[in-house]
Amino acid sequence: MKALWIAICLLAMPAWADGIEPLSGWAVYPSDKNYENLVEDTKAAVKNNGLIVVTQAGPTKAAASRGITIPGNRVIGAFNNDFAVRVLETSTNAMIEAPIRFYVTENKDGTATLSYKTPSFVFAPYADEGGQALREISAELDTKFQAVAESAVK
Repeated sequence: MKALWIAICLLAMPAWADGIEPLSGWAVYPSDKNYENLVEDTKAAVKNNGLIVVTQAGPTKAAASRGITIPGNRVIGAFNNDFAVRVLETSTNAMIEAPIRFYVTENKDGTATLSYKTPSFVFAPYADEGGQALREISAELDTKFQAVAESAVK
């Protein structure tokens, strides 16, 4: 387990330095905005697209308080109660994935990147349990998350 964690950390390090590399199931939106602006614009776009910022976390400020400088790094969880109730109607297990997260990372050149795992990818393991209704919810969320990302990076 320790070796797996070390491997994951080593794989993540280049992403901090050079932006996010597209992975299967991910949507990646490079921007010309700086980190702070992209964080704020992402939160505003979440609200403007009918979702709610449910959670936020990132190591950047805590590291700075310890005298460690790392690139900007923020996870923003977004969802809303309507989607929560609808997902629960299809699969109690699938709700472990909510809120679905946006990931804002600072690049070496001062710009920032917005990325996220697509909702359909996140909910795919629950498709057998949730059926067509969960696939339809996932597709709706895919559209909303895309709209958030496109709005935030422009």
